[in-house]
Amino acid sequence: MENINEQTVVNGIQNLKMEDKNHEGSQVIKDQVNKNKILQENNQDEKQTDKQEGLLNGNVKKSGESDCDKTNSDQEKKKKKKKIKNKKKCKNLENLQSQQEKEEEECSKNQKKEMGPCYKPGMKITTSRYQDNSYIRNLGDWKEGEWNQTNPPTITVDDQFPEGFFPKGLLMDYTRKECQWRSSDAELKEKDKISEFQLNLMRKGAECHRQVRKRCQRIIRPGKKLIDICEEIEELNRYLVQENGLEAGIAFPTGCSLNNFAAHYTPNPGDNTTIGYDDVCKIDFGTQVQGRIVDCAFTVSFNPKYDKLLEAVQDATMTGIKSAGIDVRLCDVGADIQEVMESYEVEMDGKVYPVKTIRNLNGHSIEPYKIHGAKSVPTVGGGSQEKMEEGETFAIETFGSINGKGYIVEDGDCSHYMKDFNVGKVPLRSQRARSLLNYINKNHSTLAFCRRWLDRGGQIGHIFGLKELVNAGIINECPPLMDIKGSYVAQYEHTFYLNSSHKEILTYGDDY
Repeated sequence: MENINEQTVVNGIQNLKMEDKNHEGSQVIKDQVNKNKILQENNQDEKQTDKQEGLLNGNVKKSGESDCDKTNSDQEKKKKKKKIKNKKKCKNLENLQSQQEKEEEECSKNQKKEMGPCYKPGMKITTSRYQDNSYIRNLGDWKEGEWNQTNPPTITVDDQFPEGFFPKGLLMDYTRKECQWRSSDAELKEKDKISEFQLNLMRKGAECHRQVRKRCQRIIRPGKKLIDICEEIEELNRYLVQENGLEAGIAFPTGCSLNNFAAHYTPNPGDNTTIGYDDVCKIDFGTQVQGRIVDCAFTVSFNPKYDKLLEAVQDATMTGIKSAGIDVRLCDVGADIQEVMESYEVEMDGKVYPVKTIRNLNGHSIEPYKIHGAKSVPTVGGGSQEKMEEGETFAIETFGSINGKGYIVEDGDCSHYMKDFNVGKVPLRSQRARSLLNYINKNHSTLAFCRRWLDRGGQIGHIFGLKELVNAGIINECPPLMDIKGSYVAQYEHTFYLNSSHKEILTYGDDY
């Protein structure tokens, strides 16, 4: 697809304006036709009333009433008739006005749907890919380059790439001695083509993720409500990937864990928490296409005093990805991550804090419709001797903490839920629980969801039904994970795929 230029956008906007004018013109004609109909109806009513009045007058004469009585009676009937006529006129005009308002509202909705959730009427649309991210610490700027999207985003990922081939991520050779030879093997490079279909699905999700997080980095500011940030991310995610039930959509609720909260926090309905200048916020969200999930996270901080913490965690994540490869032991990847992470110190408010790896939070393999696959990637040395294998997808995520224990516990109100992947048929006592489970099966299946999404889907008053499903072991709670109060936790994460001859960091971008 050719890159969008400024003239294309200008022409597009002019076409929209012409469509609006045509719509307005057609609306005026419709209004005039409706008004003429109303006048015709009123004239017919008058004729019918006059006819009835004539018959009535004839009857009065036959009954022998006086002319004076007849005149008074006629006047009263005319008054009543006029009132009825006026009521009909008012009602018809009200109906016409209501119809016009509905049509205008529907037209506005359709325009917004076509242009995406970020677009507002009158908003300036540009085509530059460049974005200055300097106000968010430790994130790179988005550079100028090939770009099929607008600002704000108004084009779905499929429409940007109509031939159906999506951009590749960062290709990286295997560096460990166990698999270094693979990067130069011609036969294996040919074998890589077999996995292209699955990879292309994940590349679509990754491209969607890049464009969503680029927009997120533009709008996030101190003082903004976390619930607004999450919902803007989710609405754009749905639009760009063209959400379609379990075929495509959001992989799990948007995490926006603050400070000592490491993961699994998203606002429940009514939670008006805001992000502040001194906060450390982990933005963690995913996209899925036909069950192929991409999982990616970054940390938002505005205060430069946290720079070294963020640098340590990002360095540790990239070290883990570089270390990963076919036939590499998971424990060796964890040892490399820990060595880099704990080589950093943070000087803050006159004190020096060592960066601690959160040792009981791991990376993980990813399987279709299953965010946490069978293998865990530790972030410290020791542990599993299991090896990574060709054709596997992994999310390497590392968490670093200062002024904490480097160990997380579950605490706080639960907002994340997920159906047990291996659960069988379990009898349920209440109809509301059965109804809620049917909704979850249809819309989320084994993908994680949150209470906000249940409300959005019309499952109002779901609390008791959800509790019954949890107690029955059908749905698992995923409470917030946190280090001790007063600590600060940062996180970075990428999804990558192990091909025969190289690995591909699917979610890699200019920002990190």
